[in-house]
Amino acid sequence: MTAHVSVQNVSKRFGEDANAIAALQDIHVEIAHGEFVCLLGPSGCGKSTLLNMIAGFIAPTAGSVRVDGVEVTSPGPDRGMVFQEYALFPWMTVEQNVAFGLTIKGMSRADIAARVGELLKLLKLGEFRARFPKDLSGGMRQRVAIARVLALDSPILLMDEPFGALDALTRRTLQDELLRLWSELRRTVVFVTHSIEEAIYLADRVVVMTYRPGTVKRDQPIALARPRDPASNEFNALKRELAGLVMAEQERHIESERRGVTVD
Repeated sequence: MTAHVSVQNVSKRFGEDANAIAALQDIHVEIAHGEFVCLLGPSGCGKSTLLNMIAGFIAPTAGSVRVDGVEVTSPGPDRGMVFQEYALFPWMTVEQNVAFGLTIKGMSRADIAARVGELLKLLKLGEFRARFPKDLSGGMRQRVAIARVLALDSPILLMDEPFGALDALTRRTLQDELLRLWSELRRTVVFVTHSIEEAIYLADRVVVMTYRPGTVKRDQPIALARPRDPASNEFNALKRELAGLVMAEQERHIESERRGVTVD
């Protein structure tokens, strides 16, 4: 069966000649339809670069990214992106923000109203439909951003640290909301995070990446039953194991900076 997302021997260099920076090196990851995969690693490991390649915003220097066997050469409606910064239009209401992509697609007003109403209910935003982003909390803004991406019905959801700026309680609430949506809609999710606990809590698999140039250090299946208990012995044993992998890369990062050396 063809993988939904296939990253085949991808490398990425930024710049030219002696000043070039090797961001990614020989990455190979296969993601199945409906799978939830987290990319985990220290700052500088290329997680967001890899996500942007899957989105079609950045081209690889070598290798290829494919969706359902077709090479990615540009952004497309089959891949929806959620950013940490919300990326909402401040002059539009919640309802207008969610409807924006559907309006661009030329859907009828009746179909747009039906789809937007469905998503506002799904994400518990109905009573906020006439509010502007400035009147919403960070968690509510991120719900709107997710609703706007889901409105386009993209089979792949790409998320770049979407909950990173939120407080711990709001973050857990939105993690649970995301898992509920994923369970109901069965989108393929590729999720970038710095948080080891978040990765284990959410993912079917955690891809641990090395410090620059980013490579796959471990592709770890998460076999814990859902819903997951972060206080359980099994959860914390896995958390300690992955923390050891990530901290080794973080220490390598710190040492390379101390010596003024770029790790290639």
